[in-house]
Amino acid sequence: MQQFTRKAAKVLIAYDWIPDNFFDDGWKHLFFLNQAFLFSFVLTSVLALAVLPYAKRRPKGTPTSWGEAMLAAVFAFGVMFVAFGVVPHQFIDHADKNLAWNKANVIYGPFDLMKPKAFGGNFPFTASYEAIRDTFVVLIHVWYFGLIIFLWGKWQKRGDGAASTELATSSFGRPLVKKG
Repeated sequence: MQQFTRKAAKVLIAYDWIPDNFFDDGWKHLFFLNQAFLFSFVLTSVLALAVLPYAKRRPKGTPTSWGEAMLAAVFAFGVMFVAFGVVPHQFIDHADKNLAWNKANVIYGPFDLMKPKAFGGNFPFTASYEAIRDTFVVLIHVWYFGLIIFLWGKWQKRGDGAASTELATSSFGRPLVKKG
């Protein structure tokens, strides 16, 4: 009789979709290969950009009902919650647990160019991988701030700039055109 045993998963925060023997496990530790981070990042960006087709359909100055305002507020809150809460958290969680980007791991750089003086190198200060992690988190926030500003601009300018090509008509429905 064959016995089955349970084994602990190697990756706890996301499904590990790269096989163990893929390039001798070297590619498993790339920062962008985390499904929870990728899914939340792409989902939030797509949901935010879904405002553009709606902005093209909705004319400027259209009165807003109470229900439309509440739905838009919940949508905006949800997208910003995921953008500024979940996405950075997923990246920090991945960087801490899977990549071990913490204060204990010091950056030496290629050919030990960034080896700090405290460890016998020539670099004037000690830099850890935690600083790289935090820089990526700041870039995630900059991406979403830029996206929000872009979408605000598009929403406010919807319907502007497209001059009407229709000619004025008389009460009989004929176009009014100047002679000569």
